[in-house]
Amino acid sequence: MAGERGRPARSALTGSTGRAREGVVTGYLFKALREEIGLTQPGLAEALGVDSTTVQGWESGRRALTATRAGTLRSITRKLLRLGAPAEMLRLFDDAVDADSIVSYAMSEFPSDYVAEHPLSGWVFTRNTTHLLAWALNGTPPAALPATPARRRRGPVAASPLLPAGEREVFFAHMRRAAELADHAGADGALLRRQALYLSSYDRSPDTRQWLASMRKTTRHPKGWTAHWAEARSVAASLARHGDNEPMRAFIRYGMRDDAGEMANLNYWAYWLGIDRLPRSNDTFMTDMSGARWDGLTLLRGLATRLDPELGCIDLNAHSVWALLTARRGLLATDPALNADLDARVTAILDSESISAQTRHELEAVHYGLDVHT
Repeated sequence: MAGERGRPARSALTGSTGRAREGVVTGYLFKALREEIGLTQPGLAEALGVDSTTVQGWESGRRALTATRAGTLRSITRKLLRLGAPAEMLRLFDDAVDADSIVSYAMSEFPSDYVAEHPLSGWVFTRNTTHLLAWALNGTPPAALPATPARRRRGPVAASPLLPAGEREVFFAHMRRAAELADHAGADGALLRRQALYLSSYDRSPDTRQWLASMRKTTRHPKGWTAHWAEARSVAASLARHGDNEPMRAFIRYGMRDDAGEMANLNYWAYWLGIDRLPRSNDTFMTDMSGARWDGLTLLRGLATRLDPELGCIDLNAHSVWALLTARRGLLATDPALNADLDARVTAILDSESISAQTRHELEAVHYGLDVHT
């Protein structure tokens, strides 16, 4: 087992109440929505029928929106919609609540039954939840957050829900320990281990890559689909984020060497991108060979945005486009505008030096297919 990282004292993470903030992501999203509507805190408080201190508490995370009754929170979001809040931002509320539940749990002590109680054991999280967490961990805006006009702010106002350095350190220490402990729980801890490993990759500490590599040594490397397939993929993607592309290239060669592995990858993408909207309590949904839960053209549009040579997982993204077009051969005959976008993206990647020989071969095949359909 990799060595555990020291955790800061609890007093450094909590306020006078002895509790860490529980609604920082939801609160910041709420503030961003208010700014899009163009109301002040008193103005929005009046529109919602609450006092200004309540709105201030929600936005700061001192009074968590996540602690609001479900019916009340639903009523608030509907009122925000009527006031002119962008629907795309409102759709992120549920994901923000999930993100806050993970942040709050990571600031707590481990319970005796850490696997059953941990929120990362209960459901397979999506891109939106993960990116909202990253917003709090490194300040990067979520990909699903729509571009909006620059907001005017007075004074040194935070531009993201970025957690203080001490809280980020505790969060990542918690994720490392959760991943290490979950390994002892066998199959019951598999989802927790995988997801905690992936979230650990957002840690910018100098030893993160080394720690991830040490955890990879304890991960079974699949040949085609196995019960360890999803974890191997997540670990490889985590290392790619830190500049080590070889684990992902090896995973593509071996983990997707059969139809089951290829379909598992496409099923995972469809879920990750929000195309398959059914909530999942474990990774077994990836074994569905029918692909009936997602539309191929919608998935292709989503994957096309991932064809960027600057992205760490470009080999996986390119392979996924190739695999989808191989499995659904009629897709290139349906959307000329998408084809033109794909052609530009594929050409840019082929002109780069950031891909493997296998990826280059697969993208050349995609490029040829695009030529046929123009």
